[in-house]
Amino acid sequence: MHDVTSATSVSPVSSGLLYTLRVLVLAHAVSLLVAAMFAGQALVFTDTGITADLGVAETHVMIGMVSHLIGLLQIVAAVLYWRPGRGAGWPALASLALFVLGIAQHFLLAIGLGAHVPNGVLMFGLLALTTVWAWSPAASRRR
Repeated sequence: MHDVTSATSVSPVSSGLLYTLRVLVLAHAVSLLVAAMFAGQALVFTDTGITADLGVAETHVMIGMVSHLIGLLQIVAAVLYWRPGRGAGWPALASLALFVLGIAQHFLLAIGLGAHVPNGVLMFGLLALTTVWAWSPAASRRR
């Protein structure tokens, strides 16, 4: 008898590509969380306003640069997961958006914290959604 289920079943995405993407998304999330912690520690509230502890602020910037590097690697992994891996395409777009938002952080700081902080919160939300998806069973399904 002809087995219909084997003809219609779809093999999962390459485990190597998916695992690489998962690790990079998680590393990106951790680096962003650590950068946010240092950002909060850098702010010094005084009677005259808000100033910054420059040593801690410099650490925040350096972690941000590491986050950019991880973000670039995440874009590559997400595109490989999508195109040759036949996985979902939206993680590649989300990774690109995260990278652009991260670069924008440098310019938004010149405008002030009123633009820098909400952009960071947007980045954290998008990265949290991407991280939850990457570690869910849905990530292993082909499109």
